[in-house]
Amino acid sequence: MTSIVLFGPPGAGKGTQAARITDSTGLPQVSTGDMLRAAVKNGTDTGIAAKQYMDDGKLVPDSIIIDLIKERILESDAKNGVMFDGFPRTVPQAEALADITEVTHVIAIEVPDERIVERICGRYSCATCGAVYHDSFNPTKLDGVCDECGGSDMKRRADDNESTVLQRLSAYHEQTSPLADWYESKGIFHRINGDRGIDEITSDILQALS
Repeated sequence: MTSIVLFGPPGAGKGTQAARITDSTGLPQVSTGDMLRAAVKNGTDTGIAAKQYMDDGKLVPDSIIIDLIKERILESDAKNGVMFDGFPRTVPQAEALADITEVTHVIAIEVPDERIVERICGRYSCATCGAVYHDSFNPTKLDGVCDECGGSDMKRRADDNESTVLQRLSAYHEQTSPLADWYESKGIFHRINGDRGIDEITSDILQALS
């Protein structure tokens, strides 16, 4: 079994590229957040243990996350490996992951912080149908009117502001800089310029995976 790790800052376009990698490789996308929610919902032993931390507003310990991953890679769709989205975040997590599955490629989508701020702070959506727009990249055709349903109730996430985004970026860089160095030392780390067209980014990622 071999696996891929995909990471990048919030707003880097990981979701879009993850879907394309899955389509091209057949490897299922594995998000620890999704796994945690599923385990809690299904009432598994690991989910019950995780819920205690989540209910208290605490970070779920690495040991529980690793148990979740061990369970996930035993599922039938993961027999050839998986694509980890947003995990690992720290060197200790990467070391624990190495004991579970072989990571052959680490793809880091890199976008300058100022572009991330622009991307995230410009997002808004229709409160009626959920269609997503952006002030610069994808505005509504008529100001304040949803292209999809004609609704006029547009909303922005409270945390989509410059101060919060910069805090999230600072935490991301602090966590992942040592992780990038760790994977680079193993010769499997690929930096991808994420400040370009979606198709160009996908092309470079697939070339790195080949």
